[in-house]
Amino acid sequence: MVIMKRISLVFCMVMCFSFACKNQAEPVQEQVPQKTQTPAAVEKPAETPRVETVFDPSSITKEERDTTTVEIQQLIQRLNGIIRAKNFNMWVSYLSPEYFTLISSAEYLDRISQSTVLVKQNIVLKSAQDYFTHVVVPARANDRVDDIEFESHTRVKAYTVNARGERLRLYDLEKTGPNWKIIN
Repeated sequence: MVIMKRISLVFCMVMCFSFACKNQAEPVQEQVPQKTQTPAAVEKPAETPRVETVFDPSSITKEERDTTTVEIQQLIQRLNGIIRAKNFNMWVSYLSPEYFTLISSAEYLDRISQSTVLVKQNIVLKSAQDYFTHVVVPARANDRVDDIEFESHTRVKAYTVNARGERLRLYDLEKTGPNWKIIN
């Protein structure tokens, strides 16, 4: 019986010891305050890539094509009169700001000055007005639009067909509000 008491005592001690170990409090972990992020440091979600939609020329209705063709033909007739009158300031009003900046740049004027016709005439372009006088006036005073090609609902290329039947591009145009502007 003494052995039984001892076994019981050992068993109770083992049980108490194991119970005491399980109920022991978890060690307290010291919490370090996190730095607050400034708005600049906050990660922005990745931007969704822009998907460019491809323009479908068949989306242009016959009515839109006819109306636009008439508008462009009338525009070119007005430009012809402005160019024949050598009215630089009025001509500039038909140019997009980007196109005017391009034809005013020294690099562009230098490149155009290297053309065979201008070199033969010893003409060096120094300004957009020189470009108008020596390039546009001789080449564009009597243009006519035979065809247009839509690049979008607001951008077109205007073409003429020469005596040999060649289709030549006259202008790239973009409609901004109610007006068409030359963009190239």
